[in-house]
Amino acid sequence: MRKNRAFCICPLASGSKGNALLVSTPDTVILVDAGLSGVEIQRRMAAVGQNPADLSAIVITHEHMDHIKGAGVLGRRFNIPVYITPATHRACPGLGNIPELIYFECGTRFHIQDLAVNPFSISHDASDPAGLTVTWKDWKIGIATDLGVATNLVRNHLAGCSLLYLESNHDPDMLINGSYPWHLKQRIKSRTGHLSNADAGLLLSQLLHKDLKHVILAHLSEENNRPEQALAEVGKCLNGSGIALSVAVPDRPGDFIRIISDIAV
Repeated sequence: MRKNRAFCICPLASGSKGNALLVSTPDTVILVDAGLSGVEIQRRMAAVGQNPADLSAIVITHEHMDHIKGAGVLGRRFNIPVYITPATHRACPGLGNIPELIYFECGTRFHIQDLAVNPFSISHDASDPAGLTVTWKDWKIGIATDLGVATNLVRNHLAGCSLLYLESNHDPDMLINGSYPWHLKQRIKSRTGHLSNADAGLLLSQLLHKDLKHVILAHLSEENNRPEQALAEVGKCLNGSGIALSVAVPDRPGDFIRIISDIAV
């Protein structure tokens, strides 16, 4: 495994067809969600120099298939601990037997080796959906995808992050004028659906601070959004701050994004 001498994240996939995000320190690698097949996650990890056998944990945010598809397979194949809330576990019986299943509760911090994970409740149509902040030393990243509205709780948890992995799911006009059936359009637009580009931009404008270095837009709809559209809409809210802005894509892994530069370890 290629060892990253920094605090990094790397999107393996982002979107309705599957979500998986690597978070790594010099000594720990975790996978947040495993929404691709086990084989495909292995392939994408290999493409970025990583091995599933070296994963310290898989953390599941909610039970939708685009977040759990490969979790059971990987957990069994490589004996990886899977962290999940009890309600989410009950909602996904297809996960199968997991050799090491560890429950967490939204609102209660837990540790995975040198990482501190703070799960918080979000508004989405799932049993017990969680956003996360992950902290290493003095640096914190925020992970908030699959949320229909940014509550005060969400804003409070995401405040002070050095990097944000933030949903920017759809353009409202593209959604309304697109081919989705009306009930699905209503679900996506609802408080338990997904954030639009404008919603993401508004949330980001409320989270700007001098130590925020990078924002990755995630969970873009392939039919109701375009990367260039999301970047333009959300980018307007950065007010020339110099914060790096990028998009996680569904069909290939992204680059490792360093929260901090190389350090002595």
